[in-house]
Formats: sequence, C-alpha cells, structure tokens
Amino acid sequence: MSNPRLTPTSRADLLDELEADIYDVVVVGGGITGAGIAREATGRGLRTALVEADDFAAGTSGRSSKLIHGGLRYLASGEVDLVRKTVTERTAVHTMAPHLAEPCWMVVPARNRVTATKFRAGITTYERLGAVGDEDRHQLWRQDEIRTNEPHLRTDTYNFAVAYREYLTDDARLVLGVLRAAVQSGATVASRLKVTGLNDRNGQVNGVTAECSISGREVRVAANIVVNAAGPWVDEIARMEQNPPASLLHLSKGIHVVVPRERFSVNHLIICNTSDRRSIFAIPRGDVVYIGTTDTSYRGERPLWPEIDLDDVEYLLEPLPRYFDVEPLSPRDVVAAWAGVRPLLATEGKAPKELSRKDEVTVGRGQMISIAGGKLTGFRRMAEDVLKVVGEQLGKDLPEGPGTTPIPGGNPTVVDSGDQEALRLWRLYGSEAPEIRSLDSVRLVDDAPVVGGEVDWAVQVEAATTLVDVVYRRLRVAWFVPQHRWELATAIAERMAVLVGWSNEQLNAELASVHSHFEDELAFDSGVPGVPK
Repeated sequence: MSNPRLTPTSRADLLDELEADIYDVVVVGGGITGAGIAREATGRGLRTALVEADDFAAGTSGRSSKLIHGGLRYLASGEVDLVRKTVTERTAVHTMAPHLAEPCWMVVPARNRVTATKFRAGITTYERLGAVGDEDRHQLWRQDEIRTNEPHLRTDTYNFAVAYREYLTDDARLVLGVLRAAVQSGATVASRLKVTGLNDRNGQVNGVTAECSISGREVRVAANIVVNAAGPWVDEIARMEQNPPASLLHLSKGIHVVVPRERFSVNHLIICNTSDRRSIFAIPRGDVVYIGTTDTSYRGERPLWPEIDLDDVEYLLEPLPRYFDVEPLSPRDVVAAWAGVRPLLATEGKAPKELSRKDEVTVGRGQMISIAGGKLTGFRRMAEDVLKVVGEQLGKDLPEGPGTTPIPGGNPTVVDSGDQEALRLWRLYGSEAPEIRSLDSVRLVDDAPVVGGEVDWAVQVEAATTLVDVVYRRLRVAWFVPQHRWELATAIAERMAVLVGWSNEQLNAELASVHSHFEDELAFDSGVPGVPK
C-alpha cells in the first residue's frame, strides 16, 4: 500500500511525538487552508505539526460548492486583483491534482444577443486574467446548440448561452490529498486533537495545549510559530491569545440540495439567477444534481453541522422552472442536502453576499499568525502569504516552496469515461485508484459503484476513525449516492467494525450517528422518502 499515510501506526506514539519535539510551526486547523500551509511549510524545510479538533475537512472545507473557480462575479464588484489571483490558481490546482480539478463547461443562459455580448465581454476579461489557452476559450451557443447540449434549458426564453471553462473538484478529498503531501514532506498531523489553550512565554505564543477526544489525553505541542487557520473558529482561537485582536469574521451559511438526475437532468454546470439577483449553480455529479448555494448570516450554535431550513431549500428550487422545461421541483424531491459556514472577513454594514472573499493575514500581540477569509481555489497562494510572515518571524530567508508539485493521486492517468465505477474512483483517488481496487474491487452494494477497498483505504491510509468520516468525507456516498446511502452505511460500518475492532455496541452507535445526520439534513421536510426511520 502506498505512502504517505495520515493514519498513525499508534495513536499514543503520535501524541508522544507531538509532545517530544519542538516544531518550527504548528498549524491549528485541518481544513484546506491549514492543509495548504502545512504542505507549504514542510516543502520549505520547516519542521511542521498540524492539529485538527474534529476530522480533517469536517467543516467548511468539506461543504463548499466543490468548484475550483476564479469567481467571475467578483469582476462586477471591481475585485480584479482577487479574480486575477484565483483564476490563475485553477491551473495550478489542476497541475497538482488533475482528478480534483476536472475541466467543465460553466453555462450562462442569455435571453438575447445583447445580454450574451455583455456576458462574453466579461468572460473575455476573465480569460485574459487567467491566461486561458485557445482550446479552453468560451463558446457561444445558439438555440440549436442549446437543444443539443442542454435539452431541458428553455429555448423559448433563452436564445443564447455562453459556456466557459471552470473546474469541478471534491473539496474534502482535496484536503486529504494536500495533507498527505505535507506528511510526505515530513509533517506530523493529528485529527481529533482540539486546542484548549495557547502556550505562552514572556507574552509570546510558543505552542498549543490540546485534548485528544479519542484518549482524553492532554498534549502540549511546542513551536516557535503558531498559525491559526481554524476557519469559522479563527476568532475562538484568537481569543485565547493575550490582548486578542478584534473579531475577524462574519459567518455566512451556504446550503446545497441534491435531487435525482432522472428528475432534473442537466449535463453541464448551469448558472441561474434567484429572485434577489444572486447567482446559484446547478451541478451534475453521477446520478444526482446538486443546487446551491445560499448566502445568509449565520448566528447559530452548530457551525460544524449547520441547520438547513425550508426557506433556504425553497429559495434554491424557486428559479429552476424559469430556466428549465421540467416539472417544478419541490422540497420532497430533495434526497440529500448539506450546509456549511463560510468564514468571511467582517465588514461593518455589509450583507454576506456583499462581503469580499479576500483573505487576510494578521499577527496578534503574542505573535500568533491568523489567516481569515479566502476561497478554496486560492489555498496555495494563501499558504505562500502565510509563509512570508513565518519567514519574517523566524528571521530566515526560506527556500522556494513545493509550487505545483503533484499531490498523492495527482499523476496523469487515462480513465474510461464510459465506465462509471472507474470514473467515480478516478474522481476521488486519481492515479491511486488501482491501489484501492487491488485491496478489494467487490462492490459493497450490488447497484452502487462503491468498492470494499475504499473502506480499507479510508481507515488504513486516510485516518478515518468514525463511520461519519467515511460516509460523508472519504467515500462521499451520503450526498452523491443517496439512493443507496443507508445500505452502504451499513455495509461500511460492518467492514469498519472488523478493521477497527468495534464491539456490537460501538457498531450500533456509529450507525445511529450516521442515521441522525441523514435525518437532520432533511429535517426541513421529515416526510421526504428515502430516509430510514
């Protein structure tokens, strides 16, 4: 089995290692920002540790729209520098992980030629900022081409459509791949290790104290630099510092709903406008289409598993009949859903949809570095920005970082797009897909393209410790194979019980936890079929 592994040989040995060493950098947060910083730091020769309170990618980084995109809409608000940075990063991520930055056509319907011309002007600027090659330049579709490429798009309303290149990803799996690249370069990483305090010497932060939720053990990790990359929890960590800075964040909730593709069929990524003139996406993935996202202030108390409200669901479904010649969708057509909380930079007086997606690096009075805001697409540049500050604090000229070196699974491969099982495995594991199949290529459930080797890989390589980790973040069956997700959860649990050594009581508790999440995400309409009671 290939390395590097996130799964430690021994949990106790991992915690011993964290306590025994003095690191150059300890990163707090195992989402895409923290993972990118760990990869960048180790790639520059720094002794690096990373601690995550829950599972890797458990928060925002596993609940995005799953796009690697430059944010075309930010051009309209004048954020040219942000767009320039993120649009060029699409190519960088594709180079690092072609399976996790798959080129797709993003389609913008237009009612008339004037509107289409306006769209094309903006997209042309966008493409120039990203140095897009001729083969990926946008296309203008007229009615005949729309009928061929998107048969259900309403040509009685939309006479034209502009299709331009963006990239589809799997956010949680991108986090795992980037973390494994960090481990490959020497990083020590640990999930389920929640920071409870900052270590301090003469007013300067020099490490963290954390509690292991698996063993209950308290661990003190010493480091010259602490980087706070905790996403929605950045403020919480910052408040542990003496004389902390003012609040950095405004939390915004975004939800996505999943419907069967046989009920709502699209072939490409489609942009639709809502009643309040926001843009949402309809995105096909396998046998489902997901629609998102909302953008509302979040003041709840469960940012890891935010509530999904009926109003939010109806808001996403409402515009679809204006764009597609299909029977209107209702909340009862939704078979899965997810919500995430975005950590946006706070700006007084602005609504969430008006807030910038820029990132900002700050240094506290105890010299802890915090990074807030940003987009999934720009994680690599954000890491480079943080390492500039790290180098200044260490008083070192750091060597060049890893750049666009491929992450595990990122080697170029050829996949048969007609083989749905092979295509799904490639989209999750890239060039490592044959290794997963070599572990066990037998399907866990006859009608679902999910094989037994994926469970083994999740536990033995990717540090999955709970059934939720595997169902939601490793195999992605909760949202993208919803018609079989309870059968799959049961089969996965039974296989994990053997691998991990669960008792019957533990097995039942893991199943109950997944069952609870399945029900919770559809609680806006408890009558939705397909949820086991």
